[in-house]
Amino acid sequence: MPDSTELEQMLGYCFCERSLFNQALTHPSHEHEQAGTGDYQRLEFLGDAVLGMVLAEALYLRFSTQDEGVLSRIRSQVVNQESLAGIARSIGLGSFIRLGRGEEQNSGRDKDSILADVLEALIAAVYLDGGLERARLVILNLFDQVVDLRGGSLNSNDSKSELQELLSARRMPTPHYHLVEESGPPHDRLFRFRVLVDGAVVGEGEGRSKKNAQQAAAAQALKNYMSPCDSLA
Repeated sequence: MPDSTELEQMLGYCFCERSLFNQALTHPSHEHEQAGTGDYQRLEFLGDAVLGMVLAEALYLRFSTQDEGVLSRIRSQVVNQESLAGIARSIGLGSFIRLGRGEEQNSGRDKDSILADVLEALIAAVYLDGGLERARLVILNLFDQVVDLRGGSLNSNDSKSELQELLSARRMPTPHYHLVEESGPPHDRLFRFRVLVDGAVVGEGEGRSKKNAQQAAAAQALKNYMSPCDSLA
């Protein structure tokens, strides 16, 4: 296993409390085989919250003209498991993780789930060891390029995805799309869809294809949710 100071250099942070650093790098399977300072699970819980807050602030400041739905969509793309694992791989995090024999033999060092969890645990460890400002610097250093990449796709015009992310951010049920009407000749069909959330109609739209009609319905729902006077918000 490489010297952990190499990882600190890549993070841009040197730990004062080494036990926090070691805990963040320790998989639960390792603790079954030898005593230690604990595994990363509790730290991962805290790191998820710290990461979400710092990224929410960064997105709010960087994309000042975008609404809640767009910002929520970008954040979810930045902090999903695949994205986190990709960042972890970019700093060679897998080689520093302390694993038990079984997980080692099962390619645990390259599992997306483990890499993502350890990265969040490291963020929590930095936060506890050095405070919020040091954690913010580490996070922005690690995630800057990913945020710019996701932000570059703001004009994707995917209202369905934006609606899904907005509802998720508000802890609301998943939207469902219901075909209301299909009319016109076979070569020129017109579809009308309604989008429902928890059984209530929140948007309606038409289109020459089912996909376009669903996007129109989602766009209408977004307008309703983002209206300051709307009772659904």
